[in-house]
Amino acid sequence: MSSAALDVGADRTRSRGATSDQSTVTRRSRDNRIGWLFVTPFVVFFAMFLLWPLIHGFWLSFTGESITGAGGAFLGLDNYAEAVRDPIVWRSMLNTLWFTILSTVPLVLVALVMALLVFQGLPGQWLWRLSFFMPFLLASTVAAQFWIWMYNPQLGLVNYLLGALGGEGKAWLQDPAWAMVAVVVETLWWTVGLNFLLYLTALQNIPEQQYEASALDGAGRWRQLRSITIPQLGPTTALVVILQILASLKVFDQIYVMTNGGPGGVTRPIVQYIFESGFTGYRFGYASSIAYIFFAVIIVVSLVQVRFTTRRSAA
Repeated sequence: MSSAALDVGADRTRSRGATSDQSTVTRRSRDNRIGWLFVTPFVVFFAMFLLWPLIHGFWLSFTGESITGAGGAFLGLDNYAEAVRDPIVWRSMLNTLWFTILSTVPLVLVALVMALLVFQGLPGQWLWRLSFFMPFLLASTVAAQFWIWMYNPQLGLVNYLLGALGGEGKAWLQDPAWAMVAVVVETLWWTVGLNFLLYLTALQNIPEQQYEASALDGAGRWRQLRSITIPQLGPTTALVVILQILASLKVFDQIYVMTNGGPGGVTRPIVQYIFESGFTGYRFGYASSIAYIFFAVIIVVSLVQVRFTTRRSAA
């Protein structure tokens, strides 16, 4: 074959390759445009309802902005300095931390026990699953009002049952020693269904062959629970703990409805104080500074949790 023919063949090959590359680039460009078209509604709503409020709120934290729109002068770090010196800020932080500690442990353990009971084959499983999960579907105000009636000192079911058992009733939501515990019990009843569902799903994903092999080796139910079930649920437990801590740190609804932060401020969480500073005290700038201090605390807690979880998984 002559060199001219070889050159012509090579030119055709290069031409087809260039055409193919151009077609690929055109197709990718078209796919990118279509992709951005689908993503645009989310980007617009994300910018309008999350990104812009985040930026605007951060700017307000450096101003004296009020709910009326007046007093928007730039104050620098004055709001942050005042928040650091404000004893109510730290008391509300401690209340939030105390609620998180009281609620996280039972919400993890009770959910695990409920999931294990259903997984072991209780009669009428559909009824148990419905009963455990249904409270989670209620609005926070509905669940709170239900327990306000339950805790009623004169007519409430809690005091009635205590009296029937020979115990002494209390004004649960008005007693500083018991108000936070009463809110935690309501929160446990109301939200444990989600953790229960996460654990039940994880249990159903454990290979049945592991239980069969351990049974052949003579392992009983308790040994299987310790050696197979609990270790296999490790990632789910980490997820549940992280979600529960973050949810507890942001508590507001049930406390606001049930106690309004009382009695004497012993149940006031930091989110309620932010709300009160902005919408009752009309100080948007100051409320924003407290919110961003709390935001920084949540970020630190989240990073510590992720670091701890990552190390534990690696080990």
